[in-house]
Amino acid sequence: MDYKKLADLLYPNIDKDINYYRNLYKKRDLPKGAEVTRFAPSPTGYMHIGGFISALIDSRLAETTNGVFYMRLEDTDQKREIKNAGSIAYDALLKFCVKPSEGYRGESLPEVGEYGPYVQSKRLHIYHAFAKEMVANGNAYPCFCEKAESKQDILKRREEQLDNTDTLEDKDICRNLTLEQIEDNLNKGKKFAIRLKSQGDINKFIKVVDRIKGEREIRENTKDIILIKNNGIPVYAFAHLVDDTLMGTTTVIRGEEWYQSLSAHLELFKLCGLTPPRYAHTPVICKLDNGNKRKISKRSDPEADTRYYVKEGYPVTAVLEYLINLANSDFEEWRKQNPFLHYTEFPFSVDKIGSNNPMFDFNKLNDVSKNVFARMTAQEVYDGYLQWCDEFDKDMYNYLLTNKDYALKVLNIEREGVNPRKDICKYSEIKNYYNYMFFDLRSVYLDFTNFEHFDKCLLLKIYESYLEIFDESDTKEDWFNKIKLIAEKYNFCTNNKEYKLNPTSYLGNTATFCTALRIMITGKQQSPDLYTICVLLGKEKLKQNLQVLREKF
Repeated sequence: MDYKKLADLLYPNIDKDINYYRNLYKKRDLPKGAEVTRFAPSPTGYMHIGGFISALIDSRLAETTNGVFYMRLEDTDQKREIKNAGSIAYDALLKFCVKPSEGYRGESLPEVGEYGPYVQSKRLHIYHAFAKEMVANGNAYPCFCEKAESKQDILKRREEQLDNTDTLEDKDICRNLTLEQIEDNLNKGKKFAIRLKSQGDINKFIKVVDRIKGEREIRENTKDIILIKNNGIPVYAFAHLVDDTLMGTTTVIRGEEWYQSLSAHLELFKLCGLTPPRYAHTPVICKLDNGNKRKISKRSDPEADTRYYVKEGYPVTAVLEYLINLANSDFEEWRKQNPFLHYTEFPFSVDKIGSNNPMFDFNKLNDVSKNVFARMTAQEVYDGYLQWCDEFDKDMYNYLLTNKDYALKVLNIEREGVNPRKDICKYSEIKNYYNYMFFDLRSVYLDFTNFEHFDKCLLLKIYESYLEIFDESDTKEDWFNKIKLIAEKYNFCTNNKEYKLNPTSYLGNTATFCTALRIMITGKQQSPDLYTICVLLGKEKLKQNLQVLREKF
């Protein structure tokens, strides 16, 4: 067959070849060892946490090698495309401080970089030029089938192949059409797809080196996979070859699910005479569900959506550090040894990513987040909380703006010491955690189980005695000495039946007395430093709280 003539028949309006575009897209001028990585989402929904981890790895790899991290929108699946999903994906990257240095920037901003367009639907002429070249070289052919074979057709064909040749081949029925038959189909106006004319042997293996899985052997590809659909739009495999070649991608980081397609992708590069990028197939993130291990699901798990972490109020740094630790397990030890260094100083490496599926653990995420909060200054907590409230709690947002100085003092309680408290892991918890500081006690939920071991009349008397001696100007030492005196007083009164003490309650020591006092002031058994809380609230607010307790009791 005259393949050159066939290529001209299929693509009469394509007058540029592969070499034209390879010369147009110049080789990047980067330092030795610099990596070029890309985040290439499909605009088919929200940003999945698995996709974001890949983007994070892309970003860290490029940054640690002085390379380039760019974003490309793979919008070739028009049936599943969701409006504005590309912008949502870009905004999600920015929200988590993973900013591409080049490429697509959402629908409202122009692209940045010399290797665009970075939206695949705007690059169809380039894909058609590569497809025409493959046809001209006899490595691809047109397929006029209106629909793919059914499962029954495939089974029947494979059974016939085994009867006749004892081998199986995934070849399309249009593979052997003559030039005359193809011309006839074109004259009839039939649509065509372009398929790879695979040269693989099912009995042969090729060696591959995956940056995560290591060196392995995989079977050669024997499938005549589709390259261009009959609507002129390329499938992922072909668009990946074209775009990553022209844009200079050095390492393709993608999910485990693409590993089974690797042999087909490598054959495509080989037949086009192109050098493939290195591959790193990231393991699937899993979780335990009733004792069974399964991958995180879009349908079942809210944590699959990156927006979940924003809404819950996890600090960006906490999410990033947790995910980095999933990828490089030695991050945790590095963090212990370097508690105050920025996470970007960690020597991240793709080659340290394990091939086992990491387990998502909320307890671990919360612990990481508590440590992040503990390292933050009161101003940093205030700024982050204000930003979160601006989106999710307007009333609290207005309160923080109006009472900034007071809020900063509240958020700074036990924050500047050697061992700051680690009670908060999300911005969404702050309002309830400090509700007794921010609001009238009438609007604060009091858990009365905290009072069940104390006689309420006794608690009120303790509070009254405390208010008699409380002075906002006292040092902490003076304050504590006064507390001890009151505790001793009520130790003397423990045998007085008038108070009806619960036998499980013993107020005869200062610690237990402070617990009772803390419960009355905060409604909680645990809180930050009680002295500081009382000084910030002031005597008048403490008196108001006493009246509220009288009403509630």
